[in-house]
Amino acid sequence: MPTQTEAPAAATAQELRFPPDFWWGAATAAYQIEGAVAEDGRTASIWDTFCATPGLVAEGHTGEVAADHYHRYRDDVVLMREIGLSAYRFSVSWPRVQPGGRAGENPAGIAFYDRLVDELLAAGIKPAATLYHWDLPQELEDRGGWTARDTALRFADYAAVVAARLGDRVQLWCTLNEPWCSAFLGYGAGFHAPGRRNPADSLLATHHLLLAHGLAVQALRAAVPSAQVSIALNQGAVRSLTDSAADRDAARRIDGLLNRVYLDPIMTGAYPADVVADTASVSDWSFVRDGDLAVIAAPIDALGVNYYAPDLVSAAATPHEEPSVYPASQDITFHQTPGPRTEMGWTVDPTGLRDVLTTVHRRYPDLPLYVTENGAAYDDKVDADGRVRDGERIAYLRAHLAAAHEAMTAGADLRGYFVWSLLDNFEWAFGYGKRFGIVRVDYDTQQRLLKDSAHWYRDVISAGGIAA
Repeated sequence: MPTQTEAPAAATAQELRFPPDFWWGAATAAYQIEGAVAEDGRTASIWDTFCATPGLVAEGHTGEVAADHYHRYRDDVVLMREIGLSAYRFSVSWPRVQPGGRAGENPAGIAFYDRLVDELLAAGIKPAATLYHWDLPQELEDRGGWTARDTALRFADYAAVVAARLGDRVQLWCTLNEPWCSAFLGYGAGFHAPGRRNPADSLLATHHLLLAHGLAVQALRAAVPSAQVSIALNQGAVRSLTDSAADRDAARRIDGLLNRVYLDPIMTGAYPADVVADTASVSDWSFVRDGDLAVIAAPIDALGVNYYAPDLVSAAATPHEEPSVYPASQDITFHQTPGPRTEMGWTVDPTGLRDVLTTVHRRYPDLPLYVTENGAAYDDKVDADGRVRDGERIAYLRAHLAAAHEAMTAGADLRGYFVWSLLDNFEWAFGYGKRFGIVRVDYDTQQRLLKDSAHWYRDVISAGGIAA
């Protein structure tokens, strides 16, 4: 883990500078960019199955080809070097490395990541590997998926396989990416794969995902004692619509289900008592076995924070009839936060990133942090002169880097920032209709084009900071 050799310089009228060893990165996920879903032994993931189900993904899009990164990774690393990235966060496809989730390894599958990591190192780019970015082998889902305790055990075996092959070169590990999405969107609300709709399952999946994290930490450290291990959580800024007691309590409950139910067991070895009480109508939490929380609380070296927009909530006058994404929360209303919006409909509010980073720092002051995802989707167009003038994205990134700097000035030990995303890609249930990349991908030709935001980011990296 790099150490902070220099605190960020105070804001001046000219620039906000970041430490010289700060990680300037970009991030991607396997299913969103790789394609090659049936090549070299890879078997189906839950997202392949979800995409094949009519009506679940916009326009019937799939990740079958995506950005064809599996065949074009060398060219993509050249682009990373051109931008000046010092780190690249990618995810490993579980069904590519262990087809069907079976024990052992698929030599052809793991060899792809072997080549990718070597290519990154040759370009002077630090590899940061995420073990799970939502592509569970379908065969494991058929046996219960994340509602089955055995899936956590299988994940530990998978982590050991990847660590044995890549552990000598990967410089930062993320066990899971946004387990909230896997559990709540995948098993509770059905918006993501595997498309289940059961509030109790979302809590059961939450526990097994966290158990998988703890077991993976053990596996990584056993294979590579010097491994630097983290987890990427979508920690959010949850705000109450008014200062009334009812609205503040609504914010407390959503904060518990979005933030504390994941971070607290990792950091303290206990689930928040208020969350357990709040969800008593849905689950008795009897799935937590003796010793589980000690495993989940295996020490980590850093926390990855994914941030896009804050939440604004209030107590509902009458409970909603439709199911909530959050279990036992049908008496809470979510409101659109004020301000400009991205193409996703998400409010642009960098103060939320500042608040998340400072809140985590206040609660766990010795925990190093990385912003492992932050970015925005806009309706990018290629101009007649062949440029993508994505000024809105540049403004978004500049404002969020300023917010990150503000948190560092307040004491947060932030070690790096990863733009989401390097490439335009398959955006889950939205298909290819939302573009997050700083590099444009023409999905018909697979041609890459650096957007103005990529050139801007290159200048930021070169300068080590941004204009104030």
